[in-house]
Amino acid sequence: MEDLVEPIFIPRSEFWKGKKVLVTGHTGFKGSWLSIWLSRLGAEVIGVSLPQRRKPNLFCEAQVEHLCSQSHFCDISDSLKFPELVRNINPDVVFHLAAQALVRPSYQDPVTTFSTNFMGSVHLLDAIRGLSDVRVVVMITTDKVYKTLQSPRPFREDDALGGYDPYSASKASSEIAIASYRDAFLTEQSVALATARAGNVIAGGDWSIDRLLPDAVRAWKAGETLLIRRPDAIRPWQHVLEPLAGYLILAESLWSRPDLAGSYNFGPKEQDLVSVKAIIELARKSFDNAKIMHGDVNEGPFESEYLALDTSKVKNKLGYFPVWNCKESVERAVNWYVSWDSGETASDLCNSDLDHYEYSRKINFQSLSTEL
Repeated sequence: MEDLVEPIFIPRSEFWKGKKVLVTGHTGFKGSWLSIWLSRLGAEVIGVSLPQRRKPNLFCEAQVEHLCSQSHFCDISDSLKFPELVRNINPDVVFHLAAQALVRPSYQDPVTTFSTNFMGSVHLLDAIRGLSDVRVVVMITTDKVYKTLQSPRPFREDDALGGYDPYSASKASSEIAIASYRDAFLTEQSVALATARAGNVIAGGDWSIDRLLPDAVRAWKAGETLLIRRPDAIRPWQHVLEPLAGYLILAESLWSRPDLAGSYNFGPKEQDLVSVKAIIELARKSFDNAKIMHGDVNEGPFESEYLALDTSKVKNKLGYFPVWNCKESVERAVNWYVSWDSGETASDLCNSDLDHYEYSRKINFQSLSTEL
């Protein structure tokens, strides 16, 4: 860790208190969790997103709108309204999470996927040009931006970008646009711009269609059989708080070290690269008579069977490391849903998970400091 300068192991309220932070996609699953955490840290959270139409959703259940000083509903693909809104906000820090975030729907509507993920990112970047207060921008893309390798191994940040499906290709395209704006405009403007590429996230409060744990919880609560399309597929599973901690730590680091601008992978430890089947076997322990059926792996559109991330850069440059293993992450996610179904509030459940996670990071930081 020779490149580290004052590593940040835990997001610090002394940094975030009073910062004006724009979160695009604040009504989404990850955006809602991030907004809750930023509010706890004392930031002035300003959200821009499409309204949530699916119910239940975490934004409404956890009353995230009440945690924001401003909450705007706007399509990021709107080339007039969205940039004007960003310029009027003129934030200190930007987290860009707004996206069409699912692979299978991208096959059904590729034009909207590209318009949202690629041009939406361009609209944001162009709006930032010339703004006086913006210091740090973290653009959230995906672990699927990489071109498929001939011999599977964990992807490194300098691997070639690509994308077979429209979702992956739209995110890879946005990475190219982001690098262009950083080099051509924003570095000269003293804006530190980074992209964050995270693996598959799990946690309570995700009710999206076509995601593993939400689909499992829905099926088992209804007494139905869960169909798993690709049980042997390997993914970099992690609790949502792991990459969110990484995004916050990255933004803090960029504030004082703009030379750290670039792309970063956020994923679990190597031993937590497990199959879809392994995740479901952990999850089903919390449900009586949970039924599973394995589908045809050739059914549906193409999806990679192996996806893993090399996270040595965030470890070496930022001092970032995950603290919850796969088993704890799945248990906490499933317990969240069970507790919510029993009448506990989403807000209390999210804050409880955040309490435990911050404590876990603190304990790990103290252990690492002792070792060093």
